[in-house]
Amino acid sequence: MKNCWFILLLGVISACSGSVFAQKTADSLARQAYLPDCIQYALGHQPIVRQSVIDQEIAERTVQSALAAWYPQIAAGYNLIHNIKLPTTIFPDPTTGESVPRTIGAKNTSTASLSVTQSIFNRDVLLASRTADAYRAQASQNTVRNKIDVVVNVSKAFYDVILTQRQVDILSEDIVRLQRSLQDASNQYQGGIVDRTDPQRARIALNNSRAQQKQYRDLVGAKVQTLKQLMGYPPNGVLNLTYDTLQLANEVSLDTTLLANPQSRIEYQLLQTQGRLLAANVRYNRWAYLPSVSAFGNYNLLYQNNAFSQIYNTSFPNSAIGLSLALPIFQGGRRIQQTKIAELQVQRLNWDLAALTSAVDAEYAQALANYKGSLSNYLALRENQLLAEDVYRVINLQYRSGIKTYLDVTIAEADLRTARLNVFNALYQVLISKLDVQQALGIIQFQQ
Repeated sequence: MKNCWFILLLGVISACSGSVFAQKTADSLARQAYLPDCIQYALGHQPIVRQSVIDQEIAERTVQSALAAWYPQIAAGYNLIHNIKLPTTIFPDPTTGESVPRTIGAKNTSTASLSVTQSIFNRDVLLASRTADAYRAQASQNTVRNKIDVVVNVSKAFYDVILTQRQVDILSEDIVRLQRSLQDASNQYQGGIVDRTDPQRARIALNNSRAQQKQYRDLVGAKVQTLKQLMGYPPNGVLNLTYDTLQLANEVSLDTTLLANPQSRIEYQLLQTQGRLLAANVRYNRWAYLPSVSAFGNYNLLYQNNAFSQIYNTSFPNSAIGLSLALPIFQGGRRIQQTKIAELQVQRLNWDLAALTSAVDAEYAQALANYKGSLSNYLALRENQLLAEDVYRVINLQYRSGIKTYLDVTIAEADLRTARLNVFNALYQVLISKLDVQQALGIIQFQQ
């Protein structure tokens, strides 16, 4: 039984694949692009998704083409022949009994024909009718699998971009704070309160933060281009990513009591569909022992005359109906071997299903362990950030009161900057590991 979340995903994807996609244009994303907006755009414009949709249409056309063989096949023919030399046939003379050569036929002949053939039993068309639904389902499931991959990849790339942007913002705030500290240290040095090492330390810390900010700012551009590529977004288009830090922090929770169900995975469903096709192939090879039966009807108009100008003056029609049966009796054992191959392919697929079931369990266990570890790390680092903010506030006040040295302030500032950067790194890891868990469970979803 398909997992209810997967059914929900199919419904959302189907809804988004229509007119909703048209609403998410490059112009709207240039003004504001939340994660659901980016996913929605990607599902409508990513080349691999569009190719999958085309593959579905190709599959449908292929099915219809194969099923067309069940309908009557009507053909018409025409020919015109001028015999340069008529054929000669030996006929016995009825009186003497001697063989006498005689020319037969007319110099000019023409034939117009109409034929109708109807398949009654043919294993090729029977296979087409039996596998049509499975063939359509396979194409549809390939599209769903590609859409799930797009959702996961776009989400990870989006988180990566906003993490780097947030790091740039944190360093900008740090630079403002360090500029103020540099000014304070310079004023105290000029007043003779501290020695020159304090403003020098402040200058070193400021330069380091500026260099780090420049590095992260350059990374933002590269990561945005990666996100655009995964979305199928114009490379030169403007993409204004928008996010809510509080909302991201609220999205880290996940129900860890869920159990992995391999049948909810699209990969498992694809193997099941492939199994249906392989089982049909076994039956197809067994049908090779049965005859092919078809009915036919022919109607011909024969025209012949020695004078070309009078060839169509008189017609000699003929017609026939009949039943055709073809039964291969011996083919050197080929049918036996082909049937065995088809049966072995089914057995091999069963082992693929067993291997995937084991892999899903292992993948889920690994993803869940990573998620729990990342979540614990994130909660600990968030507490460290609060502590670092309080330590910096106290030490900065003590430095201004002359109790602490500027070295203590420098260390506290570095600890605060590191704590803030680490929190967002940890948040990114939690969100990524959460996606991995959802993918392992087969419950990847998104909102419009």
